[in-house]
Amino acid sequence: MNIHNIANHLNELGDKGHTGFQFDCYPIDGDVEVLQVNIVGREEIPVFLSVTDNQILCISYLWGEDEVNQERRAEMFETMLELNIPMPLSSFAKIDDKYVVYGALSVQSSIEEIEQELSVLSDNCLEVIDELADYLK
Repeated sequence: MNIHNIANHLNELGDKGHTGFQFDCYPIDGDVEVLQVNIVGREEIPVFLSVTDNQILCISYLWGEDEVNQERRAEMFETMLELNIPMPLSSFAKIDDKYVVYGALSVQSSIEEIEQELSVLSDNCLEVIDELADYLK
């Protein structure tokens, strides 16, 4: 499985995928091949997908450290920890100064499982933004 096969499949799905979403995918060149996956109607929260020898990693960026209300930062972390388990297929992390939600799959995952992960991650991002908006400036 590579990002080009994933991109081709998702772009060709149209509205025939089992998640009901339409995808618009763009490879991003770099040291690590990355696929930017936009879910139609949710382009403001793309998912970035990369494939390594061990996993398929899907990441969505939520907000930057500069957007966090610093007086409520510890409270935000507590809420993130509480949300981590009930949030299916996703977890929180921080990359440099950006907060993210991510999910990982086996490189043996089917294209349908990848499509499912992308849609669930996108749903989770929307829920997280709604749940944690009070902790942002």
